[in-house]
Amino acid sequence: MANDEYLNVRAGEILIDASQLRPGVHVRIPGPWLDHQFLFSSFVIESDDQVRQIAAMKLAQLFCEVTRCKVPPLPKWQANAVDQVNEADKARLAELTAKQLAEKQDRIRVMNTMRERLDKTQKHYQVASRSVDSAIKSFDADPKESARQIDKVSARSTAVLLSDIDSAIVLIAERGHRDGSSAHALSVMTLALLLGRQARLPEEALRTLGVGALLHDIGKSAINISILRNTERNKHEQAIYMTHCRIGYESAMRVGNLSTPVLEAIMHHHERIDGSGFPDNLAGDEIHLAARVIAIANRFDNLANPIDYRRAMSPSEALSTMWVKEKKSFDNMLLQLFIRAMGVYPPGSIVQLSDGRVGAVVVSAATEKPLSPQVMIYEPEVSRHQAIIIDLAKEATLKIDHALRLQERPSDELDYLLPRRKMSWFHSEGRS
Repeated sequence: MANDEYLNVRAGEILIDASQLRPGVHVRIPGPWLDHQFLFSSFVIESDDQVRQIAAMKLAQLFCEVTRCKVPPLPKWQANAVDQVNEADKARLAELTAKQLAEKQDRIRVMNTMRERLDKTQKHYQVASRSVDSAIKSFDADPKESARQIDKVSARSTAVLLSDIDSAIVLIAERGHRDGSSAHALSVMTLALLLGRQARLPEEALRTLGVGALLHDIGKSAINISILRNTERNKHEQAIYMTHCRIGYESAMRVGNLSTPVLEAIMHHHERIDGSGFPDNLAGDEIHLAARVIAIANRFDNLANPIDYRRAMSPSEALSTMWVKEKKSFDNMLLQLFIRAMGVYPPGSIVQLSDGRVGAVVVSAATEKPLSPQVMIYEPEVSRHQAIIIDLAKEATLKIDHALRLQERPSDELDYLLPRRKMSWFHSEGRS
């Protein structure tokens, strides 16, 4: 046996050939994913037909991960004569293979369409990010022009959201490589727009909400960066930190024509429904609607993308924390709408499927099937550009077993599934 064959064997695998296959045996097919008819290159064989199809491929070697087998591979002396099939069986298997290849091509077209939308999203985000970065940095020097730039970003983003009901195409980029002030602002804007849309706010109100979200932390430019990045502030540092709301409000007043919802969002996005927030300890309906919406969006993003990335929660964990532990802090109806908009498994959630595979939710589930989102599968044999995306709503037997914690996943898996460590926030028509 050639040495290069062994080089392709992974930890936990053994080399086998097609004659050792039977239903229940795990197999990994070598070579490019596009060169065969199966959805996955690595799977547990379900039927004798699959055994015959693999045998027909005439591959010199196959790989088997023994721990994934339901039954062990056949020993060489007991091997199947899998290539001995009659003409009728050959014709039937050829027809089955053609059908599988056609279905695979259909999946590829769907994946390509999704990627085109993601590319469009990324382009929108990149333009918006540059505009927001520029506006925030120059706000003190030219507040009117900065506010004009912010308004344009909000208008564009709102239009994008409303024109593509199947998905919100605002991409939230990873902050690990670019810790700009625009990342959090754009994230909060996206989440606020999704919540506002779920609350059926009119388009003009959404646009205003977007402006408030983009400017909500404008006062932080006056706070020392060491205080902003300190996750364990003492009382003195916390008092300084809390001034960013009023500083931001005073800066925003210099624009001269910002609306009341925008100003209220800047001043009161840290207020809490139970009166425990700051800077004015407002409670209940004393807090403006825009501030209540942005408070929820801001808190979610801070939980999912904290300053210390080691404390980052998955989207599901962040929602659970807000509902179970912090519900008294937020407008109850808005929080319920937010959870409904995000779904049981929000985009960005890493999940394990019932067949043991791991994937990332990339499109939330429709209302009628809340447990069946679209999931991008971690499949190292497939390049990420061609990553397999499965719509669980269309799968009869496959489902999500449970959500996984990001901190517990290997880095190569996360690099494949979440290369930006943050996903696009999708919104399906069925959930509106």
